[in-house]
Amino acid sequence: MAALNGVKTATLTQAYLESNQVKETKNLITELCRQFYTLGWVSGTGGSITIKVHDDCIPKPQQLILMSPSGVQKERMVEEDMYVLSSTGSILFSPLPKPYPHKAPKCSDCAPLFMKAYEMRNAGAVIHSHGMESCIATMINPLAKEFRITHMEMIKGIQGHGYYDELVVPIIENTAQERELTESLAAAIEAYPKSTAVLVRNHGVYIWGDSWISAKTQAECYHYLFEAAIKLHQLGLDCSTPSHGPIQSFKGLSNVNHSVNMSVKAGSAISNNGIEPSHRCIVLDIEGTTTPISFVTDVLFPYARENVGNHLDATYDSAETQDDIKLLRAQVEDDLKQGIVGAVPIPPDGAGKEEVVAALVANVEAMIKADRKITSLKQLQGHIWRTGFHKSEIEGLVYDDVPEALEKWHALGIKVYIYSSGSRLAQRLLFGYTNYGDLRKYLCGYFDTTVGNKKETKSYLEISEYLGVHKPSDILFVTDVYQEGVAAKAAGLDVIISVRPGNGPLPENHGFKTVTSFSEI
Repeated sequence: MAALNGVKTATLTQAYLESNQVKETKNLITELCRQFYTLGWVSGTGGSITIKVHDDCIPKPQQLILMSPSGVQKERMVEEDMYVLSSTGSILFSPLPKPYPHKAPKCSDCAPLFMKAYEMRNAGAVIHSHGMESCIATMINPLAKEFRITHMEMIKGIQGHGYYDELVVPIIENTAQERELTESLAAAIEAYPKSTAVLVRNHGVYIWGDSWISAKTQAECYHYLFEAAIKLHQLGLDCSTPSHGPIQSFKGLSNVNHSVNMSVKAGSAISNNGIEPSHRCIVLDIEGTTTPISFVTDVLFPYARENVGNHLDATYDSAETQDDIKLLRAQVEDDLKQGIVGAVPIPPDGAGKEEVVAALVANVEAMIKADRKITSLKQLQGHIWRTGFHKSEIEGLVYDDVPEALEKWHALGIKVYIYSSGSRLAQRLLFGYTNYGDLRKYLCGYFDTTVGNKKETKSYLEISEYLGVHKPSDILFVTDVYQEGVAAKAAGLDVIISVRPGNGPLPENHGFKTVTSFSEI
């Protein structure tokens, strides 16, 4: 297999084409297609699947590709029907013709689209489904360029998403020939870096994953969510809002618009007095914006500092804590190289649990004291705070005007998100256990430092792409930090500065609109 490692496919041996790895993958495709047929994903010869031949000796981008043929009964395929392609898409093996009434063999019409997922996402497998759910989900709103759903358990089955996240799937328009979709699918993949699927209106869906297991799992979750959205819509409920409350419709819409848009979604929602909201989405900072800065410095930080040792000791062997330790090790190693004050070496695991925990505690205390905005610290703090919130040892604190404003924006169909240096877990905990009860029903998603530093423009560009707005100014960002406002404004977002008791001073002639209460927004 040195030939494949050097990508010299012309010297690929017949022996490898007939190897167990290739045979097992061919057999897997036939087995999956039979299952997909019973689910209605590949009936009438429609739909397709492709899988890379996994081989530990070959880098993933150079692995062989197997594809099902086009125009055949997918549930009756056998191993010999499969096409074998090189990593660049050239056909290395074609099946032999079969007697009438079978058609002449032809590689999947989806091949160019499959290759885009392999090239742009380093996928290990791609599934193209004609499932009824994926087709109808694109018809609920014929003008929508995205499918959106939030607060559904099965969202957790989609790579990079959790229950509280808003799942966004781009929708591209159908064409007469499948291969004509290639450019628009590639554009959608590029425009939605977090998505692992692209819907084709009135047609179906393309779904990919790192492996066939990942692709299959996600395909099942996507179809579930598509069907859930359809049923919620039939019940007059909105799948794109956290509460899944009634779909909002308002007087004043023309008959034409009403027939096209069965409901009024965020971004096109109109308030009861006929005034269209000026923003489709609102992104809120926490400290100094929804919550007093003193709550973080006087409650959350001390709780984490006082409980870090007990937490690490009690949960040391759990996968979650081991992942936290791994991140902290990497951060501390980098800190030591840069000469960061307070960083101390962490002994290897073999040194014993007590020594490792003691070193971790010393580093975490120094990080908290320096108020460092780093993912490794924020992730661990989130896990410590979770225990505190669950034990009612901590209660989240928000300003008195926050709950009413969240409820008002929700009623107007405006999507509200949080962007904080604290982990997404910490954000959900704070808003889930507040002095006003659980406010998460008003929130569509959470962003943390994995998106980027809050004082960098690219972070807000990333958020704009994720939210899928027509233009960045459709988003209002509310923060108390001038530098964050500058970065967000440079990305095209509208910005309001929150002026609350205890917040830091603003520069003279800063140029931003300010508010002292959300009731002013």
